[in-house]
Amino acid sequence: MGPLVDIRDLKVEATTDAGRRVEIIRGVSFEIAPGEIVALIGESGSGKTTIALTLLGYTRTGCRITGGSVRVDGRDMAALSEKERAKVRGVAVSYVPQSAAAAFNPAQRIMDQVIEITRIHELMPRAQAEAKAIDLFRALSLPSPETIGGRYPHQVSGGQLQRLSAAMALIGDPKVVIFDEPTTALDVTTQIEVLRAFKSVMRQSRMAGVYVSHDLAVVAQIADRIVVLKGGVIQEIGATTQILSAPKHPYTQELLAAFAPPGRAPAQVASPEGAAPRPVLELASISAGYGKLQADGTPLILAVDKVSFRLERGRNLGIIGESGCGKSTLARAIAGIIPPSSGTIAFNGKPMAPRAQDRSADELRKLQIVFQSADTALNPAKSIEDILGRPLTFYHGLRGAARDARIDRLLELVHLPRALKHRLPSELSGGQKQRVNLARALAADPELILCDEITSALDTVVAAAIIELLKDLQRELGLSYLFISHDLTTVQAICDEVAVMYRGVKVEQLPADQVGKAGGHPYARLLMSSVPKLDPSWLDKLERDPELVAAFSKR
Repeated sequence: MGPLVDIRDLKVEATTDAGRRVEIIRGVSFEIAPGEIVALIGESGSGKTTIALTLLGYTRTGCRITGGSVRVDGRDMAALSEKERAKVRGVAVSYVPQSAAAAFNPAQRIMDQVIEITRIHELMPRAQAEAKAIDLFRALSLPSPETIGGRYPHQVSGGQLQRLSAAMALIGDPKVVIFDEPTTALDVTTQIEVLRAFKSVMRQSRMAGVYVSHDLAVVAQIADRIVVLKGGVIQEIGATTQILSAPKHPYTQELLAAFAPPGRAPAQVASPEGAAPRPVLELASISAGYGKLQADGTPLILAVDKVSFRLERGRNLGIIGESGCGKSTLARAIAGIIPPSSGTIAFNGKPMAPRAQDRSADELRKLQIVFQSADTALNPAKSIEDILGRPLTFYHGLRGAARDARIDRLLELVHLPRALKHRLPSELSGGQKQRVNLARALAADPELILCDEITSALDTVVAAAIIELLKDLQRELGLSYLFISHDLTTVQAICDEVAVMYRGVKVEQLPADQVGKAGGHPYARLLMSSVPKLDPSWLDKLERDPELVAAFSKR
């Protein structure tokens, strides 16, 4: 039997805003057998999603297929007309997006959207389609499979919506399914259930799959073979076990090394003999949330509930937990963006006003925050020079040559070339933008930086580079970090201690290497047990306490 998918010498070209043509996929060739799942991995911009989308005969705006062939079940998707492609999308090849929320119409019930492909292609009567959808809901381990289709998208969790998008893709019995980073936005406990569901359905149906990801541990659980990409060129192809255990190409070796960055050496905090280390930040029973204050003084939605901790100078504290546990709200409360409804915040031993606008310029300067999304944090209309120059003038009164020299030094600190200061944010990569975001915080000459999910949108190699940069800056400048993340590996690589949050409450705080160990809080154990390993058999062998999963996991 021949391959189900046969890509030969694929070339894709993009046209820049300036009208210049750039070849972004350069002669890619590989095959996929029936029932085989092949993963496409590589850093952002490597061409993973671009290649996957060509299986649908689709390219992003400004791109076009300029050479080669993309055969799916014997049909060259690149050569078909758009009308011919429409006839095979959903039945020969289908797509599961990264953002399930963007794939659903918020105004339509879930069932109507899941079965839509059966109506478009006239595959079966509605009653049969609904029965098939319910079977898929059951196979994907969705709760209340008989009734969940009657809900609207906003009435289900993110993990449930991701599995519902898979049901939408599978209902037409396609021969090939494209998974485009479908678990990237999910918490680790939810991710496990989604991966298990995907793997089970694919095995039962013997469908072929293309799994796009930069997370090697996730890929290890679901892929038979791995295609390693960089700059639109294949670096290495091999069986999953071979790629993970004996990578041949230096770039593949780099990806594997970045997966598990080295941990941070214990901080040496100088303090007078016999004296306790001086806290740079101390929280006492901080509560914060959103909406009108109630009669008892608590906000309508309480996101952070009586959280206390101390962060010693020169040390780093990680805050982990699933989406919605209050991590980012806590960071914003500390920064004074969302004033706490109760409790106190002390900085260098002195109480700070709850609201940022009531704090002194020196307090604002010493405590900086770096947000998750550099895209929204950087003014798109301003050059990097203007973005970095503003805090230099505001906090230090620098202008002219002194300001320019400091901008150059800041770019040097975050390992960016000086020439980049003349560009706009849109002209930078994701990793470069996050470095600029960090440089802007450094412009204030802070003592403490709140890092709010600053690596979550970055690929593995870039994220590892940012972590190493933070370590270098800490050694050079004597900084402290409050590091908020749902990536437990990243937190353990940079933090001395880790606080675990669940539904707004701090349930545990331990040394980084002790979190999730026996005897600790059951939720922390569940989190740590859900972190995928670079072992293809890990998911199949994973056994979790069903009571813990039922109690804490948001499925």
